[in-house]
Amino acid sequence: MKRESLLFYGTLISLKAAAASEPNTTSLLAPGPLPLPATAIAPVAMPDVTVSGRVTDEKGDGLPGVSVVVKGTSIGTSTDDQGRYTLVVPESNTNGTLVFSFIGFTSQETSINGRTAISMQMRADAQALNEVVVVGYGTQKRSDVTGSVVSVPQDRLERLPVSNIAQALQGAVAGVQISAPSSVPGSQPNINIRGVRSITANTNPYVILDGVPFPGNFNDISPSDIASIEILKDASATAIYGTRGSNGVILVTTKRGKSGKAQIRYNGYAGPEYMNNTLRPMNGAEYAAKYRAYTIQRNINQDPVPNFGERANYDAGRETDWIDLISQRGFIQDHNVAISGGTNDVKYYVSGDYFKQQGVLQGYQFRRISLRSNLDANLTPWLRIGTSAFYANSNDDGGRVNLALAQAASPYGTPFNADGSYNIFPQFPELLYANPLLGLTTERTSRVNQLTGTGYAEVTPTFVKGLTYRLNASYSYRPYRATSYVGRAANNLIGAAQILNDERHNYTIENILTYNKDIGKHHFDLTALYSAQENTYFTTTENGSGYINDEIGFNSIGSGSGIPTISSYDERRSLLSQMGRLNYSYDSRYLFTVTARRDGSSVFGADASKYATFPSVALGWNIANEQFLKGISAVNLLKLRASYGITGNEGIGPYGTITGQTALQYTYNGVASTGLRANRIGNSNLKWEQTSSYNYAVDFSVLDNRIGGTVEYYDAKTKDLLLNRNLPIITGYGSILDNIGQVQNRGVEITLNTVNVKAGNFIWSTSANYTRNRNKILALNGSDDIGNRRFVGKPLGAIYDYRMIGVWQTGDDVKVDPTAKPGDLKFADINGDGQISSLDREYQGTELPNFTGGLTNTFEYKGLSLRIFLQTAQGILRNNPLLNRADFAGRINQPAAIGYWTAENRSNDRPSLVFVNPRGYGYPKDASYTRLKDITLSYTFPQTLLDRAKLGAVTAYVSGRNLYTWTDWVGWDPEQTYDANTDRNRDNFPNVATYVFGLNVTLR
Repeated sequence: MKRESLLFYGTLISLKAAAASEPNTTSLLAPGPLPLPATAIAPVAMPDVTVSGRVTDEKGDGLPGVSVVVKGTSIGTSTDDQGRYTLVVPESNTNGTLVFSFIGFTSQETSINGRTAISMQMRADAQALNEVVVVGYGTQKRSDVTGSVVSVPQDRLERLPVSNIAQALQGAVAGVQISAPSSVPGSQPNINIRGVRSITANTNPYVILDGVPFPGNFNDISPSDIASIEILKDASATAIYGTRGSNGVILVTTKRGKSGKAQIRYNGYAGPEYMNNTLRPMNGAEYAAKYRAYTIQRNINQDPVPNFGERANYDAGRETDWIDLISQRGFIQDHNVAISGGTNDVKYYVSGDYFKQQGVLQGYQFRRISLRSNLDANLTPWLRIGTSAFYANSNDDGGRVNLALAQAASPYGTPFNADGSYNIFPQFPELLYANPLLGLTTERTSRVNQLTGTGYAEVTPTFVKGLTYRLNASYSYRPYRATSYVGRAANNLIGAAQILNDERHNYTIENILTYNKDIGKHHFDLTALYSAQENTYFTTTENGSGYINDEIGFNSIGSGSGIPTISSYDERRSLLSQMGRLNYSYDSRYLFTVTARRDGSSVFGADASKYATFPSVALGWNIANEQFLKGISAVNLLKLRASYGITGNEGIGPYGTITGQTALQYTYNGVASTGLRANRIGNSNLKWEQTSSYNYAVDFSVLDNRIGGTVEYYDAKTKDLLLNRNLPIITGYGSILDNIGQVQNRGVEITLNTVNVKAGNFIWSTSANYTRNRNKILALNGSDDIGNRRFVGKPLGAIYDYRMIGVWQTGDDVKVDPTAKPGDLKFADINGDGQISSLDREYQGTELPNFTGGLTNTFEYKGLSLRIFLQTAQGILRNNPLLNRADFAGRINQPAAIGYWTAENRSNDRPSLVFVNPRGYGYPKDASYTRLKDITLSYTFPQTLLDRAKLGAVTAYVSGRNLYTWTDWVGWDPEQTYDANTDRNRDNFPNVATYVFGLNVTLR
């Protein structure tokens, strides 16, 4: 029985002294506390105890701002400028424990044991320097890393409502540009690391999952299963992956089991989604006013609306809000359950995940179900084996509404027939614009399965200390099936069916030999690799039409009266590689890394080497470890890094070096025959695109690790770009693919982490990143390629157009543009020849951003945490297709925010309604934006409370994403690609704001 409980019983106060002197007194009281009688005497108050002392570093200097807390309570204080503290401790806690914590130092604990004077010497926390990070084919201490390797902040991998991790990384990492051209559920963002390095080849980074290449996409991986993500950016870090590392490498490591009792963890969230910005079409009055202005400008008979099918609704004042009609409240949810644990010899991690997103437009949805199993086993002291297997099933089934058609539909249109069915042409007799709801009648499936299995065996011979051999083997199977049927309800009177099937097989075998050796202050780390990879792809497509009804659909595609068409394609590519790497360090001060990888690819032709070697070298200097800086306590970390290396890119697909053929229908002797003709001339001399890059960096941390970060500068040049070279037409071909281009990317990356305030239990920290990349074309096929907007000395994604200087007004002198009428766009005479022609086009900017950045502020108080993240992309110039919509004889609706010219309003930035844009002006506009990307408020329940409930950990949170955007862009969103063409609607989808409540629970 606790001695303090006796205070609750006035009649037993005397037993308190007896318990201290009589050994058997305790046993008499052992059954437990007595029930409190009605006549109990009030507890006797005991005095508080004042504990004071001084906290110093290893040199004896006082540490200000150290948190001093009684463990398991909220009782605490912090040290003053001299490192001194005074803390009043209740008598009930005088046998408790004091916890001393400070950023940059290892937390220390000591028992109070009734003492009133307790001082503490804190030890510098070497974790930041000794932290092990994943690099190519292994791990390294962060302090010994010489290449550009950045770890993704852990808070970006959890508590965010995203379907894949790439969405969570947007704006969070310097040098990594992630853009989302579409918000369609299940869509994949675009990722560029340190700029666009190729013109025609793939520019996506290489993804490594649990040490082996991953052929799937980020939608297949549950964010809750991820333990860490590292991004390799410079040639020193990526050259170890040779041709696959030319665009950077993303290393994803999933969670694995740990020794101990089994833990059951649930991570889940759910919440609604709404349109972030609604581009409102004109209402009825605005639409009618626009049509009146159109009839005046065309000088035709004036009717109130363009079509007689709209007249009844116009006269009755009935309007349809088409955007509201096709939209709905979205909903997103994710539920992940994981079980992990094990012994010293066998560890396991098993998880299941269910993700579902219902889009804000009807018919759009994405669902993922995935299972994962990670297993590690020590079979003998020298042999360890393990597996990583997962299965993911994803689908985005369903017919879909059409946002572009809804934007163009008349507010006086009739969406439904009297029987409730969809009215195919809402503003009859207008036949060009059908009902935007018709897509919901389409039978459509789109499903993909990803099955990946990885196994490894690791041998550590006991007779050679430091030597390890590892065998990795991985196999992936990815079948995809898509079907669709468009019938009479969707305005196809004969029906059209399609079935598409494809499958991908990928295998990888890697033999990795590593050797670590320390000789005094010298450390050697050698890695050798021999690997083989093979990827195969096969696809078939079947089309049918002419069905007597809509009942069978694609289930019997050959039953239509139309002749079915069938096509197929098959390809195979393989890669054989050898690699060697040496990491050397002396006394953790002087660092050296050299890497060479030799890749052989099957895609290259007979007249060029299928093999290429990609070397790199890097140097590092940990200046803070030098003797002359050890006495400067304000400098915790100062490291210089420099590297140079070459990486490659295959740039072409299989069979790209040989002459291709296509079927040709012809008549011979009156008989229809099928033959083959060459459609592409091959070039057997094609070789690798090669990128050589320099990287210079400084890593720093000062003022007791209150301020730290990295500054990097890089210069990368890619040569032998694969571009089409023009040929004399007499050859029968217009061009041939050749290695003729060059492009450069130079940039600066800054990452800064600060602890702004640390007072007691309150911490305010900031993380910021800034990226400035300069892309420039150095060489093309002899001269500028105006047709593809490629100009030597300018960046890719160039905007080359006329310079708009206003709108022609009534009475203006139009001699430089004699065909112009009032209301037409006015362009500048750039070359001064007195007329507007194609020679007056000029380079105006690029779609690539001038700079990007992110800013995260985190506020923590006890178990409460508030994180606010801002993301920005500036200096982007893009053509705006919404401003370039022809009005089609005044028959379509327009966004209300766009406006138009009339003789009365004399608009100087919008043309008249009869302007047909004969020069194809693209309406380039500033697409820069700053976005309140996400806010997360979370609370971690105190462990003392959870212990009573037998819970390991509980965190509840609310999170909002895409909450507000600051931009001058007129449209749905400055980041997204919108196609005003109404028959291409798949990617037309508004940006969405998401609000969720989440819960992370660990059982024990």
